[in-house]
Amino acid sequence: MKQVVALLCLLALVAGCVGYRNTSHPTLTWEANMYVTSYGYDDNSPPSAQIAYPRNGGYPTIHNLATETSGLYDDPITFATDKRELPIGTRIYVPFLRKYFIMEDDCTECDNDWNSGKRHVDLWMGPQSQSNSNALNNCEDYVTHNNAQVIVNPPNNLYVCTTRMFANNKCTASSCCKGC
Repeated sequence: MKQVVALLCLLALVAGCVGYRNTSHPTLTWEANMYVTSYGYDDNSPPSAQIAYPRNGGYPTIHNLATETSGLYDDPITFATDKRELPIGTRIYVPFLRKYFIMEDDCTECDNDWNSGKRHVDLWMGPQSQSNSNALNNCEDYVTHNNAQVIVNPPNNLYVCTTRMFANNKCTASSCCKGC
């Protein structure tokens, strides 16, 4: 009987640790509410699809240019933030967009926000070439959330809407977005 009680106590301890959100340990899944914005070729600095941490530069990323993919776990979309907030190569899942992203770029506004204690991720949207700036900016505004749930180091089996957020100079995010 003592062994059963000890085992139950151990299981309870482990179960309690699963919900612990230790943001300093890169392999644990944790959640936070963050300021979520988007950027694309036209408002990247400089205007391009260049990223700060390309795979061919030896970083633990998967793209050499900012990329909007299907958003699947194995095919995540580029995002930017301060590398002190989330390490280069970190995957996130954004539930309101139902997509996975990978940290491959820096974001000056994100750096400033992190310095003042605000969590901020900037999600890549659109093609790797110039598009209609007004349409892209309107779509970026459409998906901006001041306080959205973000799952860091998510499991690989969450539901994904594979429709791109911005394609052919049109905002298509509404087909995936819950709460936009």
